[in-house]
Amino acid sequence: MNQIFVVNSGSSSIKYQLIDVETEEVALSGLIERIGEPGSATPDHETGMRQLLDKVGSLQNIIAVGHRVVHGGSLFDSATLVTDEVESQIHELSALAPLHNPANLQGIRAAKKALPDVPQVAVFDTAFHQTLPSAAYTYAIDAELAAKHQVRRYGFHGTSHKYVSEQAAIFLHRPLAQLKTIVLHLGNGASVAAIDGGVSVETSMGMTPLEGLVMGTRSGDVDPAVLIHLHRQAGLDFDELDTLLNRHSGLLGLTGNGDMRDVQDAASRGDAKAEAALAVYRHRVRRYIGAYIAHLGGLDALVFTAGVGENNVLLRRRTLAGLEFLGISIDHDRNELVSKKARFISPEGSPVAVLVIPTNEELEIARQAHALVS
Repeated sequence: MNQIFVVNSGSSSIKYQLIDVETEEVALSGLIERIGEPGSATPDHETGMRQLLDKVGSLQNIIAVGHRVVHGGSLFDSATLVTDEVESQIHELSALAPLHNPANLQGIRAAKKALPDVPQVAVFDTAFHQTLPSAAYTYAIDAELAAKHQVRRYGFHGTSHKYVSEQAAIFLHRPLAQLKTIVLHLGNGASVAAIDGGVSVETSMGMTPLEGLVMGTRSGDVDPAVLIHLHRQAGLDFDELDTLLNRHSGLLGLTGNGDMRDVQDAASRGDAKAEAALAVYRHRVRRYIGAYIAHLGGLDALVFTAGVGENNVLLRRRTLAGLEFLGISIDHDRNELVSKKARFISPEGSPVAVLVIPTNEELEIARQAHALVS
C-alpha cells in the first residue's frame, strides 16, 4: 500500500489525512489543535507531528508528505519538492501571507524532522492561477513600485478550483479542454474562478485572500479610499484596518455573526440585518458570474462547491434567480436534494449545466504529490 500523508498546518493546529494513492480512500484523518497554547499537551509543531505520526502507526507505506502552502507568489506554478531553497522562498513569501506561510513552513519543518527520508511536497493555493493573463493579474498602480513589492493578483483556493473543474468535466463526460466553467468556492472564505479549457483565466481573490466575494469575516471588494477615509476620520491605524477588513467584516461585520448558517436562520425569522447581508452576499456573487461569462465568451458549467456552496439550498436558488436569459436556471427538486455526491441542479437540457460538486483539496494535494514523486 502506497500512502500520501497530507498536512495542512495552521498557526496553532495541524490538520491531516493519510490517503491511499491506489484507491484514493482516506485511511486516517484528524486534527491537532491548540498547539503552543497555555496548558496544551502540544508545545510546538514538532511535538504535534510526532503525536499524530504515533497515531498513524506504520510509516513504511508513506511515500510522500503533501503540504498545503497558501502563497507561492509568482515563483511556483505547480507542486514542488521541498528543498532548502524552496523553504527559503516560502519564508520570503511570508510578506505576502503573514498569517499563513509561516505556519505552513512550521508544518514542513516538523514533518522533515519526523520523516527525514520521505519526500516533502509543497502544493500552493496560488499555483493554479499562475495562468492568468497579465491583463487579469495587473493592478493599475505605479508599475515599478508594483514590481518591486510583488503587487499583483495571485488568486487562492487554486487547489479546490482545479479539482472541482476537473471533476465537472468527468461528471459531464466532456473533455476538460472544451469546457468553459465558473467555479464558486463558497465557504467561510469564498472565491470564484473562470476556467477555460482547464486553465484559470480570472479569479476574484487578489494579492491576498481579502479581495473579491463577501466572506464570513472578510470584506471582499472595497474602495481603497475607504481605508484612507477611516484612517483620517476614525483614526484607525494600519493594524486596526487590517483587523477590520480581515476579521470584523463580511457577514460578521454586517450582522454580528460570521456563520452563514446562523445568518440564514436569522433571516428566516425576519431579521432585517441578516436579510440585507445576504442580499449583499448574493449581489456580489452575481456580479462576478456576469463578468466571468463575458471573460469566457460563454459558459458550459456553473459549479457550486465548499461548505456554503454545497449545502445552502436557498442561497443557490436565490443567487441564480432571474439568470435564465444567460441559460442559467435551477430545478427545484434537484436543488433540494441532500447528497454528498456530484449532481445536477439545473433542469434537463439546460444550456448551462449548474452543478454541485463537493471539493476535496486533500485528495488533490495527494494526487499532485504522488504525481511528482512517482
